[in-house]
This record gives sequence, structure tokens and C-alpha cells, in this order.
Amino acid sequence: MTHNHISPEKLLQALDDLGLKTSTHWHEAVFRVGEGEGIKDSLPGAHTKNLFLKDDKGRLWLISAEQTTQINLKALPKVIGSGRLSFGSEERLFDALGVRPGSVTALALINDPEQRVTFVLDKVLAEAEIVNFHPLTNTATTALSQVDFRAFLASLGREPVVVNFTAVG
Repeated sequence: MTHNHISPEKLLQALDDLGLKTSTHWHEAVFRVGEGEGIKDSLPGAHTKNLFLKDDKGRLWLISAEQTTQINLKALPKVIGSGRLSFGSEERLFDALGVRPGSVTALALINDPEQRVTFVLDKVLAEAEIVNFHPLTNTATTALSQVDFRAFLASLGREPVVVNFTAVG
């Protein structure tokens, strides 16, 4: 299968071409929530955790949540209409979104033109004024306003499934 995944630089250029205002900070690789605290302290806005999941019906899901949000994977299927959820493999992640574990991000939806992945957005994040995501690599963090984030999603023809995780399970 040929991959036409774009690079972080091309992603940032695409955001720029859409007229979106972003601010990107390059930093040491961050692999999990909690590791980049020093970096995050200097970056305003909501920080995110992003989960790439598959269900037992073979459907793929990307969840972008505010980093402190608790996600109950057992209770989630009935809320989002999925089958039983488990984490997608590294191969499936790269195939679907063009990123590696540690670099999962809502911005990777640009690599899913066929919209094979359903996008679920945390209500807390959906209401944040500024959101921070990796630009396809965990060696950088890109901040954009909620308005610009929604414009990015709209440019991809995406309507997020907004979930209030505090009300789940």
C-alpha cells in the first residue's frame, strides 16, 4: 500500500495556506502525558491526549481529550455507537493516520482523506479557547485557537463527535 502521508512541515504549510494562525514550539520528544510538563507550562491553552482505537467491528476511532480527562473505554461504546474498543496497533495507526505512537494527534486527520477514522472530541477540549496538538511529530507542539481548529476540521469535511466524558460511565 502506498502512503501519501504528509510531513509535519507540509501540515504546518497546509494550516498556513488555510489562513489559520498557529504557533509551533519544537522540543524534545514527549511520549506520554506528564512527560512534557516543563514544555507545557510555557504554552497557554488546553493540552491534549489522543487515543487511536479500533472496535470489534473493525471501525477506527480517534479520541482527542483534554489531558486530565478520564476516559472509560468500557462505557464509551454505548455513547459513541462503537463496538468493544481496544487500542489500534502501531501498523494500523501508521496506515490510517500516518503517525507513530507518541505522536497521535487530531491534526493527523489530514492523512485520512477517506475518513476511515471517526473523530471523537472531548467536550472540555471543544470548549477550550486554545488547543495544543502535536503536528504529526512528538518533537513539537502546535497551538491553535478553537475557531481555527474547527476551520481545519471543516476544511477536511469533518464534524467531530463531541462527548462529555465526565458524564460517561
